[in-house]
Amino acid sequence: MVQTNALRLLSACLTLVPSVLAWSTGVQPGQIQNLVTFGDSYTDAGAPADGGVAWPTYAAGYGPFNLYPFAKSGAVCSNYLTPRQFPPVFEYQLPAYFNETSNGTIKLDPNTTIYTLWIGTNDVGVGALLTGSDPGVTLVDTIGCAVNWVNALYASGARNFLFQNMLPLQNTILYSANSYPSRYWTAERNTTEWNVMMTELTNSGNQISRLLLSNLAPALPGAHVGLFDSYGLFTDMYNYPANYLNGTAPLNVTGCVHSCVLNVNESTGDPGVCTIANGTDRDSFLWYDELHPSEQSDRIVAREITAAIKRTSEEWTTWFS
Repeated sequence: MVQTNALRLLSACLTLVPSVLAWSTGVQPGQIQNLVTFGDSYTDAGAPADGGVAWPTYAAGYGPFNLYPFAKSGAVCSNYLTPRQFPPVFEYQLPAYFNETSNGTIKLDPNTTIYTLWIGTNDVGVGALLTGSDPGVTLVDTIGCAVNWVNALYASGARNFLFQNMLPLQNTILYSANSYPSRYWTAERNTTEWNVMMTELTNSGNQISRLLLSNLAPALPGAHVGLFDSYGLFTDMYNYPANYLNGTAPLNVTGCVHSCVLNVNESTGDPGVCTIANGTDRDSFLWYDELHPSEQSDRIVAREITAAIKRTSEEWTTWFS
């Protein structure tokens, strides 16, 4: 009888091991109350680029979380690397956050707050690495800058981080092999070459960020560092749209809600042709325009980010610490 009871106890303990190990890294279920977001137009809650509501606003509702948005449209990681006339992460967004915490505008408990960053689209795109406008600056530089965002916030007391990698930009209309002149680029270019190059940039950049984050995490005592696989999620949405899109028009992953084919010869005065999907038809599209995800895609991003933070799903997230 004693032996039987001992075996039962051992069996019960072994059953508990996987659940204990499951939470040995990353934030705990129910731990996070505050969401602080950094990045570019993909995350800008004040000027949504999806034609509706940005994903952080949806995530704040799904959580629910208190939202503190600092992402700005057009941003890159640093203007010292890839200069643009938009508020970058290091020269604008982080200083804005530090200013608000130092003057008491916002007061956040590090234990119940998580910080997210989704950056890279503008760093690797037109006017930056893709078109060679920044001699001497490499993909290693821009990705290293993004990962250093963790260090900068950690030094200020932050402890929970979720880094969102680049989505498959080669599948956007702007960088597809079948691209057309749009508001983002009207000059001549080899669309096939751009598509191949963007595939290399996104895949290489994401592998670099994964390696850098996995090496950094153990060096930050008390921190929880996670990687959200935006690339994997959007690839799955692209390949299996019926699992994600639910609009009333035929499902569409190669077109967009707001498409504008511009006339390259501006001297004619012809602005080109724009087509816009309205109402619930909009939710049938993966992309809002030639570069940005649709609002329905952003709902999915918000849903999966929320699941990662609340630890109800590990499908798209890897916790390194």
